[in-house]
Amino acid sequence: VQLQASGGGLVQPGGSLRLSCAASGVNLDYYTIGWFRQAPGKEREGVSCISRNSGRTFYAGSVRGRFTISRDTAKSTVYLQMNSLKPEDTAVYYCAARSTSPITSTWSRRNDYDYWGKGTQVTVSS
Repeated sequence: VQLQASGGGLVQPGGSLRLSCAASGVNLDYYTIGWFRQAPGKEREGVSCISRNSGRTFYAGSVRGRFTISRDTAKSTVYLQMNSLKPEDTAVYYCAARSTSPITSTWSRRNDYDYWGKGTQVTVSS
């Protein structure tokens, strides 16, 4: 299993970016994919995830209504559309995979994810 995140960059506040997570060796019907981020000096936190099979989605409260996660199973790619970006969204964004289905209370638990990709930097600044 290999995960590759891409699509990061520099954007002004209020702008948009779309991140992609290309998953090699992964059938998205059987793997949950999560997006996490880590800002300087802070712990890595869960941003969103999309469940295996059902495609149920989960979001951190800080991004709900601004970010949208989706997947293209034919391309084995998961997207994170980020709108109305704020300076506090600045971080390195990572995607991760797990073979189990998440639940509301624990979907963002890092230890439940088995595979991690290298991150992509998102900087929101004027």
